Amino acid sequence: MEAINNFFIENSNVKRINKIENIEVPGKIIYEVLRIINGKPLFLENHLLRMENSFKLINIDYCLDNLKIRRDIEELVRVNDKFEGNIKLTYNINEKIMRIFFIKHSYPSEEMYQNGVKTILYFGERDNPNAKIVNLSFREKVNIKIKESNAYEAILVDRNGYITEGSKSNIFMIKDNILLTSPVKAVLPGVTRSEIIELAIENGIKVQEINLKYSDIKNLDGMFISGTSPKILPINKVDSIKINSNEIINKLIKYYNNRIISYIKSN
Repeated sequence: MEAINNFFIENSNVKRINKIENIEVPGKIIYEVLRIINGKPLFLENHLLRMENSFKLINIDYCLDNLKIRRDIEELVRVNDKFEGNIKLTYNINEKIMRIFFIKHSYPSEEMYQNGVKTILYFGERDNPNAKIVNLSFREKVNIKIKESNAYEAILVDRNGYITEGSKSNIFMIKDNILLTSPVKAVLPGVTRSEIIELAIENGIKVQEINLKYSDIKNLDGMFISGTSPKILPINKVDSIKINSNEIINKLIKYYNNRIISYIKSN
């Protein structure tokens, strides 16, 4: 079972976590992972919009109450007395059960932000990249490769040789001072990804969605991972290809951290 701490929320009811019992029953599960900072769910509105979109992509009416979800998250934070970490929202379509619980998290170290991290290429793609639906077999296969390679993340490459996204993140690239990322139709439209694109445009950085072949990685000026846990994390290596640090990435890290501070203060 993924849930940690003492309590989780099930259909707005507080329940104690039984270490033996698996709270996830079989069925198609739509989910979101959010970061809690100072007891506040970061960019909650955007996560719920994406959850609603996942429902639409599998032709199911969105039946959740967003205000109730916010209150449930506040209650989860209160009863567990935990004000930092990651939480997971899951909705089991078969059982019509909404669960919210804390999960284990791993945030990059300061050294990783300064020096970058190693990544690998993984040749494979999700069935429905736009929808955030549990796919354990795909995730397990990728995680095995990541562990074998002692890497931080795997960059997915589709059947046509194009870079799509990370196994649990989005991927950005820099070339000639332009911020590049894969077309939104080919990836899970990450909440952090959207914030980064918005921040780049606001600060005069040109953004382009592009299909980039993995064979062109060697010609890039920089690359980074984006996501709920890593935020903006520079990449220093893809397989055996070394990736340079880049000033645009450093600027985006500063802009994004400031955006987080502003959001938490205003919510």
